[in-house]
Amino acid sequence: MSTPRAPRWSIRLPDLRGQRAVVTGASDGVGVEIARALAIAGADVVLPVRNRAKGERAVASILADAPHAHLTLVDLDLADLASVAKGAEALFAAGRPIRILVLNAGMIALGDPVRHTSADGFELHFQTNHLGHFALVARILPLLRAGAARVTVQSSLAARSAQLRWDDLQLERHYSVFAAYGASKLALSLFALELGRRSAASGWGITTNLSHPGIAITNIAPASLREGRTLGARLGRRIMDAGVGGTPAEASLPALFASASREAVAGAFYGPGGFLHLQGPPRRESLYRRFEDRQAAARVWSVSRELTGVGFEASRADAG
Repeated sequence: MSTPRAPRWSIRLPDLRGQRAVVTGASDGVGVEIARALAIAGADVVLPVRNRAKGERAVASILADAPHAHLTLVDLDLADLASVAKGAEALFAAGRPIRILVLNAGMIALGDPVRHTSADGFELHFQTNHLGHFALVARILPLLRAGAARVTVQSSLAARSAQLRWDDLQLERHYSVFAAYGASKLALSLFALELGRRSAASGWGITTNLSHPGIAITNIAPASLREGRTLGARLGRRIMDAGVGGTPAEASLPALFASASREAVAGAFYGPGGFLHLQGPPRRESLYRRFEDRQAAARVWSVSRELTGVGFEASRADAG
């Protein structure tokens, strides 16, 4: 195994003491690095996790670097809407406004040609990467309003060429892993920008922006790629080791900049600034053309409400 390289880039975050941050997908990979940096900057960080044991290991890892960090685990499985509801209740029970929300969690079933569904019957990528996040934001909207939250969505390079097939949104007729993953990330990105527009129109005080990590080998990739068990995987591993792509810590920087930097702009898109945006220090990018389709964004919002059964206007009275 190759020795992990030292991070080539870093950013300075402001003092986040007293601010509550929530980071989905923070039990490993890029997510734990986002949570680590926010905690080191002083934020009280909540890690909603599907796997409690992995979450506990992530907390121990962060505490090793920041012994005085304030960290909380909340059980929450984005692929189960009942679990999302319980996780939201746990956040309300704490009674703390949320200042930073990073919707980072994601999955891609590379190497598996079979279409899988969630506990709620939805295509697994679409629910894990998008619908679960939509339901979570809707349920904790009062906490976000009370904290004048900045919501950052972790998008993907795959969203650039993705399509939403409105007549087959769950890809029941024509399924492929890449189509499913790209569509889920496109839907989540459109939702984020629509949330920002609706917040501005309704005076919710919430701002939104987008980020993407470029390319990094994390647990979102299959074990064969991470461990180099196939010829293609070994080639991919060598490309990564040669510096094309970032480590999880490097790949976390665009989301960290977007979610916490005073220089980050609402409605903007941040990614690695290097070759083909695969790696490099965080830089603002132009929105992908598909992100600018407001009609599609409004339709994503409407369809997501219908599928999840959660409406923003039905959220409880403001917290805080």
